[in-house]
Amino acid sequence: MSEKNKENYGIMIMNDSNHTRIPKAKITQAITRTLQGESITVADICVILLNDKKIHEMNRKFLQHDYPTDVITFPLEDNPLEGEIYISIDTAIEQARDYNVSVAQELMRLAAHGTLHLIGYDDSTDEERARMSELETLYIES
Repeated sequence: MSEKNKENYGIMIMNDSNHTRIPKAKITQAITRTLQGESITVADICVILLNDKKIHEMNRKFLQHDYPTDVITFPLEDNPLEGEIYISIDTAIEQARDYNVSVAQELMRLAAHGTLHLIGYDDSTDEERARMSELETLYIES
């Protein structure tokens, strides 16, 4: 008899943008694959999709950066893993065009990226950015 996965993931996606076509299942899948790939068995993650104006306000208020960004994460607990991922749907659409991928693919990449940040990955150096990019690709294409 095979052993069942003992994963317990609570993944909630909230849309606080004016966009209506949100690939919630694909975003959930990207987060799940990232958690599985990183051997995280228990996690509670909330993804909030915003527009550029709202994420710009958050970036200014919490990170002292006066510009919109694609993703901001707030780790709340380490064990079990708990956190929030804020994604700008406007920036995701723009980046999807720039990278010649679908908006769904870009949202999956940003969800995986945010999840990696919650787990503890950083992207402040070129090496760290490259490693996170490799992992994002691995988890969204697996």
